[in-house]
Amino acid sequence: MIRQRGGKLMNFVSEERKRHTVYPPAEDVFTWTQMCDIRDVKVVILGQDPYHNPNQAHGLSFSVRRPVNPPRSLRNIYKELESDIEGFQHPGHGDLTGWAKQGVLLLNAVLTVRAPLSNSHKDKGWETFTDAVVQWLSNNQQGLVLMLWGSYAQKKGAAIDRRRHHVLQAVHPSPQSARRGFFGCKHFSKANELLQESGKTPVDWNAL
Repeated sequence: MIRQRGGKLMNFVSEERKRHTVYPPAEDVFTWTQMCDIRDVKVVILGQDPYHNPNQAHGLSFSVRRPVNPPRSLRNIYKELESDIEGFQHPGHGDLTGWAKQGVLLLNAVLTVRAPLSNSHKDKGWETFTDAVVQWLSNNQQGLVLMLWGSYAQKKGAAIDRRRHHVLQAVHPSPQSARRGFFGCKHFSKANELLQESGKTPVDWNAL
C-alpha cells in the first residue's frame, strides 16, 4: 500500500514537472536527507511546504539559496535569534545549511510545490511520507527537541512521544502572527539547554 501511494505521488510530481514549473528542482527535493545522518538529528523544525518563487526552495524548510533575500518568516526567525542567542547577527543570507549539517532537521510536510501557488501539492501523498519520517524519529531517537511553530506544525508533531522527546511550541514566525508569541519564545536557547541536559552538543546557531 505504501509503495502504491509512493508511486502515485512520484507520478503526480513527474507529470507536474512536465507541464509546470515545480520547486525545488528535482535534485534538491531531498536535500534534508543529505546534510547529516538521520541518526544524528538533534533538533527538528517543521515547515509546511516549499517556497514557490524562483531560486528560493532548495529542500530545507525556511531556508533559501544564496543570494536570494531571506523571506519575511526567516527574517523574523533571525530577529528572535538576535534577542535570544548572544552574539547572533543576521548572516546577510537565508541559507540554513550550516544548521542542517549540525543535526537540525529542516523538514517541510510537503516537499514540492507548483509555482507560484502555495500549497498546490498539498494532500497528494507527501504528508504520509513525512509523517513516517517524524514517526521514525519519535520511535528510534531519544531526547530530540522539536520546534513546532503554528497550528499546522503542531498537528503534524502531535504524535511525537513527549516522554522521550522535548516539544517547544509557539505561533508561526510569519508577519501575521510573530508578534503574538513567536518573538520572545526563546526556543533556540531552550533547545540548547535541553540538548545539554541530554548530554548532546548544543547547536551553534551562529554557524551559517
